[in-house]
Amino acid sequence: MTVTKKNVRFNARGLKLAGILNLPENAEEKKENPAIVCVHPGSSCKDQTAGLYAEKLAELGYVTIAFDAAYQGESEGEPRYIEEPAARVEDIRCAVDYLTTLDYVDENRIGVLGVCAGGGYAVNAAMTERRIKAVGTVVGANIGRVNREGDPIKTLEGIGQQRTAEARGAETLITNWIPKSQAEREQAGITDIDIKEAIDYYTTPRGQSPNSPNKLNFTSMASVIAFDAFHLVGELLTQPLQIIVGDVQGAFGSYKDGHELYNRAASKNKDILVVEGASHYDLYDQPEPVGIAVEKLASFYKEYL
Repeated sequence: MTVTKKNVRFNARGLKLAGILNLPENAEEKKENPAIVCVHPGSSCKDQTAGLYAEKLAELGYVTIAFDAAYQGESEGEPRYIEEPAARVEDIRCAVDYLTTLDYVDENRIGVLGVCAGGGYAVNAAMTERRIKAVGTVVGANIGRVNREGDPIKTLEGIGQQRTAEARGAETLITNWIPKSQAEREQAGITDIDIKEAIDYYTTPRGQSPNSPNKLNFTSMASVIAFDAFHLVGELLTQPLQIIVGDVQGAFGSYKDGHELYNRAASKNKDILVVEGASHYDLYDQPEPVGIAVEKLASFYKEYL
């Protein structure tokens, strides 16, 4: 099916967020199209894996939107490069708001799909955003849990010191999400598969985008460390839930988080698909595992949207 892409902007707490709206063939002539909000990973943007899934789902007949988080990419917001969980969750609600203004979208058939940290944010948003009728995650990760591993207290102490410095006039500390190169990773003694493949995805032509510059406002990580994407899922997450993970495990822990979410979610209709032989980043863009994921998501959204 032919897909038409439109660059759009929508409101989010006084900011304009930049999105790509994907329209299936003849979608605007119909009046009751199902729609899906696609949420990108931490450090990512609308032009990468979330956009890939958005396009593939549009080919199946869904109106889809992928967008840059507030303060990141082509979206508005100062200070730049912050990762703010509350804002990320609100961005999803605002994307739903936007979809409800389109006269060819059925407001009762809106779903969400999140990749990596976007999966955790999608789950968190759906708990209180009842207009979301079906929740899908691909290698969904609880970004708070990821960042609490290691020495979070030491990190928080450092954030406090940096805020004091910046309050007194020091420059904003902009750090990196991942090492800038494989050589830098090797020098740091990091061997984990997720970090290795993240560098390959984000810093090479494979997935590189100017809207995903590997920049992170260091002090914003305090909010991330205190965030639990799955808090209250046993009480509030009742929508149908499809979880997709790969069985090749790495430091980001999406395999572990996927199973935890499956076990805890209150959803009566829930399923977890483990893609054999697939790593976290294989499910970002590699044709075979992505094809398996899309096929599963197609049947899921067809049943529940």
